[in-house]
Amino acid sequence: MSDQAFVTLATNDLYGKGALVLGSSLRNHKTTRQQVVLVSPQVSNNMRAQLGRIFDEVILVDVLDSKDSAHLALIKRPELGVTFTKLHCWALTNYSKCIFMDADTLVLCNIDELFEREELSAAPDPGWPDCFNTGVFVYRPSIETYNELLQFSTEKGSFDGGDQGLLNSFFSNWATADISKHLPFIYNLSSVAVYSYLPAFKHYGADAKVVHFLGNVKPWNCSYNPKTRCVMRDSNDYSSAVHPEFLNMWWDTFTTSVSPLFTEQDIPKETSSDKQEEEKLSEAVSQLSFTPPAPVVSSEERRKKWEQGQADYMGVDSFQNIQKKLDAYLN
Repeated sequence: MSDQAFVTLATNDLYGKGALVLGSSLRNHKTTRQQVVLVSPQVSNNMRAQLGRIFDEVILVDVLDSKDSAHLALIKRPELGVTFTKLHCWALTNYSKCIFMDADTLVLCNIDELFEREELSAAPDPGWPDCFNTGVFVYRPSIETYNELLQFSTEKGSFDGGDQGLLNSFFSNWATADISKHLPFIYNLSSVAVYSYLPAFKHYGADAKVVHFLGNVKPWNCSYNPKTRCVMRDSNDYSSAVHPEFLNMWWDTFTTSVSPLFTEQDIPKETSSDKQEEEKLSEAVSQLSFTPPAPVVSSEERRKKWEQGQADYMGVDSFQNIQKKLDAYLN
């Protein structure tokens, strides 16, 4: 199946790290399709070399940025403007059909059956199900579509400042036109949506095929203990909002399939510039933990946020913290 491919995007070395895990998970589950990674100039030469060990093609692309700070501020993700770079995937016309997957996704089993779907097939977004989530979607490369998307982005922009708002506006009939283009949620299971409908997760979760680590903090930012092979969980950080099984799966893939790529003898040392990049990459790979500082919120401010439907589900109002208070009260 040389004319069909899984495609992902890395805009920096940390997302390159995610792409390596995604690509490894696809190979580990015996995909028969090609694997392509688009990389921006911000991805180092050493990281591109490592990506070349997993992916069949590593393609350098220009960064496309919406620079739409107003809409990006609404979702508190100013960095997502560069996700417009994802549009380059439609220019891969040497392939007849592709599946785009964000670099923060993880494949849990073989999903080659998705190539039987047509453009634009995607799963609903957990935040607004009449929109599709652009973390996983089936599409057909086309220069015509590529140019139309670029023109549309210039004239109409994106309602969220990122690629998801743009693509949902462009493929505006997704919600109503053809139910066969609605992928089951198990093909793009949001790792932070598990606790919003826990009974459904307990009923359907075992059938999950792709996990998507949504949010501004990613698995590579969590603390991991290689001896216990478990992510160290903190009730106030991102890991408390993600099912531990998924985080451990990501790190298992990283330690078994990705870490060996970064051994000293495997990294070329040709110039002083390459050596500096190697040192930067090694530092990034070794940085296994990051916990963003939690803002101090008064009880009054917290109450108002609850009344406005803006509870801090990723922090003090996480599922685990609420459960602890309920248990303490009942006991």
